[in-house]
Amino acid sequence: MKASTSQTLASLGIAPYPLKKDEAYMCEPQANHFRKILGAWKQQLREEVDRTVHHMQDEAANFPDQLDRAAQEEEFSLELRTRDRERKLLKKIDEALKQIDADEYGYCEQCGVEIGIRRLEARPTASLCIDCKTLAEIKEKQYGN
Repeated sequence: MKASTSQTLASLGIAPYPLKKDEAYMCEPQANHFRKILGAWKQQLREEVDRTVHHMQDEAANFPDQLDRAAQEEEFSLELRTRDRERKLLKKIDEALKQIDADEYGYCEQCGVEIGIRRLEARPTASLCIDCKTLAEIKEKQYGN
């Protein structure tokens, strides 16, 4: 979900949130908007898992040719790595949904400032504001963590 906000939301069939003047940050309509985004994203990921399982069951073959067998094993390995990343993402989505229910969603876990509606639309599992995220990335590059 690293595409632009409009592409991301469009792929989920969700329009960007229409910001209203003087609307409180993370009010109920905004929280519901993110519940909808996270729920749709979660459903999309689960469908991908199901497709992968069916694909691997349908395509599993014992090729007599070693190159064909190796190519299939590599394809399956890549798919499983992708699904493992998505499994971790599903956990983050569940955490974000819990934060919404606890009225803690949308605030930086390091400094406490608002992460922002558009940033959250682009990355609904974001837990850091852009400044803290930038600093974390700089530190990561410097220290190689």
